[in-house]
This record gives sequence, structure tokens and C-alpha cells, in this order.
Amino acid sequence: MTATAPWTTRKPTALLVLADGTVIEGHGIGATGKVQAEVCFNTALTGYEEILTDPSYLGQIVTFTFPHIGNVGTNDEDIEDLTPAARHGAVGTIFKADITEPSNYRAASHLDAWLKSRGIIGLSGIDTRALTAWIRENGAPNAVIAHDPNGVFDIEALKAEAKAWSGLEGLDLAKVATSGQSSVWNEKAWSWTEGHTTLGADDAKYHIVCVDFGVKRNILRLFAGLDCKVTVVPATTSAEDIMALNPDGVFLSNGPGDPAATGEYAVPVIQNLIKTDKPVFGICLGHQMLGLALGGTTEKMHQGHHGANHPVKDFTTGKVEIVSMNHGFAVDSKSLPESVEETHISLFDGTNCGLRLKAKPVFSVQHHPEASPGPQDSHYLFRRFINMVRETKGEPALAER
Repeated sequence: MTATAPWTTRKPTALLVLADGTVIEGHGIGATGKVQAEVCFNTALTGYEEILTDPSYLGQIVTFTFPHIGNVGTNDEDIEDLTPAARHGAVGTIFKADITEPSNYRAASHLDAWLKSRGIIGLSGIDTRALTAWIRENGAPNAVIAHDPNGVFDIEALKAEAKAWSGLEGLDLAKVATSGQSSVWNEKAWSWTEGHTTLGADDAKYHIVCVDFGVKRNILRLFAGLDCKVTVVPATTSAEDIMALNPDGVFLSNGPGDPAATGEYAVPVIQNLIKTDKPVFGICLGHQMLGLALGGTTEKMHQGHHGANHPVKDFTTGKVEIVSMNHGFAVDSKSLPESVEETHISLFDGTNCGLRLKAKPVFSVQHHPEASPGPQDSHYLFRRFINMVRETKGEPALAER
């Protein structure tokens, strides 16, 4: 089957070729070339720059369900990957409408030029609602996205490449997305009046070590905003080397790929960290690998959760929060042992979104409490973690809200 956007007569300069042989034609934007990846959709209305630079999207093509992408351009402050020179994030993107000229006082460049600079292949001018409906029915497909300004494609070869790609299952992408060396983070969250401010070395009250599986900047910014010096270490760092940094707590970051594959080297490290009784907090991939370390299992989801409007219930407070989500794997709640309590669930499908170890200061969530983009309902989780640190120091708790 070949699908062409009905409202355009332009010669196709980009193709999305699915593993089942479906060919979707459109107008090429961004970088030229081709790449194999999994296709997902994101329902967020804002924050396309943050989404496309989230390392958790490495190995994926992001279809935006919101039709108008690019209106506010791009800037140097809203990227989320820690090492932008390496350009970790989505490898492809799909829009319904053409990119318009940017109209925002913070815009530094046009989205099309920005996509080119980051090597992201884009396709516009297709029925993204139809593609989204296809994914919901059939699951996130493996595919090849290709862009040639001359519109010259070997379609049969692209079909073969899409069919041959093994997909994300069994793929360790954290080693690709992680930092190459240790570094210290002190930048705080952006504010309307001041932009990004920094935490002074003498102002740091706590030391958090972040195990970087593909961490987002806004996570680190929120820690800095809570007076934390953050030392970011590569994904393969040993528990001994982490503890040699004398942390007050350890954070397990988000990241891309299959948690079971990354867990082959990360799970033993996490298990050793838990034995130290230091507070441990995980987000997204860090949550999934903590689940593995505590005896649970993970599973590939049908279509995943990608958006900024997902309802999650926190059983520890009884409240429902609207959160930002980005994951294609999930912890199987039925696999968790008695020593582990399920703390959050998705109200969309009942999948696990949080857990804690009953006897130790160890917990994690599947969603992204740092948002960026998304609502800030779950920012309290960072205070919850710092309260665990404060408790180990004999300090009174902060108000979570």
C-alpha cells in the first residue's frame, strides 16, 4: 500500500516505509538520508524541542499528533540531552503541516535548520491522525524514514531494510546515550525573569550522584534547585566508584532502549547500591531497572506512553496527577515480590508507574516528574527523595507540595 497526502501534488521527497511494506509519502524536512527506527506518536501540544532532544527517544521516530509544529522555532536553552554535540534524541520526526516561520522572542533558529544541524530526518504533509490510529491498532512498528530532495528512492530496498531491523527489544542504547565521563551539574531550572541561574559551590547542601543512562537536563536542574550538587557518572560506573564519591543519595536516570539489555550490567550495580542503605530514586529507564534489581520483570508495550496528558494515581497520597510520559517498556507489576510496594499506576491502562522498597529509602516512578515538556504535578517527587536524604542526616522534612 502507498499512501499519499491528499491535499498536495508535490513530488514526494521523503518516505516512511513500515516493516509490513506500507509506504507513506510526504515532503522531506531536516536532514537527508535514511535511518531504521521504531515509530511512535506523542500527544503533547507543546515542547517539540524538548521532546526531540530527550535521549529516551534514541532509536525512535516521533509522530506529533498536534498538527502545527515549529511555530516558535528553536533555541539553545530548551534542549534536554546532556551532551548536545553528540545529539542524542529522536532520529526522525513526522509532522502533519509544513513548518512555518518562527514567531517567538526566544527563537534562535528555524526548526528545519535545527533538524538539519542535529541530523534528524523529518517528513511532513501526511495524515498523522491516520498513522496514529494505525499505531494504536497494530502497535509501534519498525520502519525506515528516508529523505532525498530529488525524490529518488529504492522502495524495495527500503522495505527490506524496515523488515530486517530487529527493533528495540534486546537493544542496549544507554551505552550510546550516556556521558563519556563524569561531570558536575549546577544549573537550575529556567525562570521567566532570570533564565537559568546556577547553584554556587558553597550553597550545595547535598551531594547526589546521577547514574546517566540518558539523563534529561531538567531533572538535573530540579535537583540543583533543591540545593544539590549533582555528579553525573557514566552508565557503566561501578557501585564502588559511585560510593567513593561519598553521595548523600543516588539517582538512576531515564534513558533509551530495552531495560533488560541495559540491566545486564546495571542491575548488579543497583543491587549493590541498595545494600548501602543510601537513598535511591529512579525515573523511567531507571525505574524499570530498579524493578529488575528488586526481582521484577519488564515487558515491551503495545504502543507505549508518549505525551504530556497522562493521568497517574499516587497511592501514597490518593491523588491523581497529570504527567509527562515517554516509555515503550514497563515493569510487570505482577512480577514484583512482597518486599516491593506498587505506588503509582497509569489510569489509561493500569500499567505500573511507580514502586518502593518497603524496608529501605528506595523508590522510583515510570513517568517524568521533571516534565519539560508537561505539567508540574509531580515535582514533589524530587522533594520526597531529598526528604529521604534529610532523614538520613537527622534533618526535618520539607513540605512535599
